[in-house]
Amino acid sequence: MSLQASIMDAMKSAMKSKDSIALEALRAVKAELLLAQTQSGSKEEISEEEEIKILQKLVKQRKDSAAIFAEQGRADLVEPELAQVAVIEQFLPAQLSNEEVEAIIAKIIADGNHAGMAAMGQVMGMASKELAGKADGKTISTIVKTLLTK
Repeated sequence: MSLQASIMDAMKSAMKSKDSIALEALRAVKAELLLAQTQSGSKEEISEEEEIKILQKLVKQRKDSAAIFAEQGRADLVEPELAQVAVIEQFLPAQLSNEEVEAIIAKIIADGNHAGMAAMGQVMGMASKELAGKADGKTISTIVKTLLTK
């Protein structure tokens, strides 16, 4: 089943259960997917990688919003954002733990014989391709910096 079909099924069940937070998150996902699909001017299906990038972008937006609301002491606005994150993350591939990401990046660094911060761009490129959808870009960047400065 495609992502759009599973989003529609989830929307239907959210409507039936009157879950407004889930419905709001799913509508945002559907809107972003439709926008990406029609941007090229045709009704072509978008690739799975693009769908994952869109979902990750939506999760990041909500996490950033929740962090800002928390700084401002608006707990009433933090909860719905985090609830939407949980709904959207259901459609993402399972995220790897920091230890698993670190092991993969260490292997990339060892295989390419990379050392020092000069290799940061090369390692980030390879790590981002290999870990696409499985780890957050910020996490990847932090681990790459740590491993390259050792």
